[in-house]
Amino acid sequence: MDRYVVAGNPVEHSQSPFIHARFAEQTGQALHYDRLLCPLDGFAGTVRRFADEGGRGCNVTVPFKFDAFALAARRTDRAALAGAANILRFDERNDWLADNADGCGLVRDIERNAGRALAGQRVLVVGAGGGAAGALGPLLAARPAQLVLANRSIDKAQALVARHAGPARHAGVELRATGLADCGEAFDVIVNASASSLQGAGIPVSPRVLRAGSLALDMMYGPAAQGFVAWAAQHGAVGRDGLGMLVEQAGEAFFVWRGVRPDTAPVLAELQARLSAASR
Repeated sequence: MDRYVVAGNPVEHSQSPFIHARFAEQTGQALHYDRLLCPLDGFAGTVRRFADEGGRGCNVTVPFKFDAFALAARRTDRAALAGAANILRFDERNDWLADNADGCGLVRDIERNAGRALAGQRVLVVGAGGGAAGALGPLLAARPAQLVLANRSIDKAQALVARHAGPARHAGVELRATGLADCGEAFDVIVNASASSLQGAGIPVSPRVLRAGSLALDMMYGPAAQGFVAWAAQHGAVGRDGLGMLVEQAGEAFFVWRGVRPDTAPVLAELQARLSAASR
């Protein structure tokens, strides 16, 4: 069977093997999908060994999305815009393709699964790492009225904003970078793309960023995202974790690898039920 993995650190919590097993059953594709724990200082070597042993591709999670981008000989336009990758396809030994489906997965989850149109809305993205880098392009393409990128290090946020200035102008979106303390108030959609939930840290922004009915989505899922989701609910917003985003970007990765687009909705419903039962 063709072999694929999710590569990251940590990776033991990942639901990607379950998701891709369901996609394979649904589409009649013969493949095996597993987890690949990469040392923090050994991502490139670990992934190359997997490819040399017959692996066909991998999803890439924190903290290696920038490393994955650097490994590939070819990059899709969306990966090139992000400067980061969460998909690698091993076409030949020295001809790897890097792609980034974080943003399209996020937008699909917000607009299809959560039922929130982004056009004309005020959006706050917290964090300027690999997740935010992948999200900005598709978020801008959805044409919100304003997109604010807030990060502890404002220089990093400004660099991402500068890279996306062209797409922002093309979409007619006001795009700016700020620090965490002065990012604004009462946004319609708030996306936590920082590592705060994964690290067990506090909420990185003030509750003033929320308003009644805001959608507050954490890119993490499961126990890691519970604090952010609960915080949003306490302040009158609608909290959502990143499980839908995970399934949607996985569906895109499956298409990149196999040329077949799976139906994500039943897999997301099954995964939500599975995790809900496990938490009881």
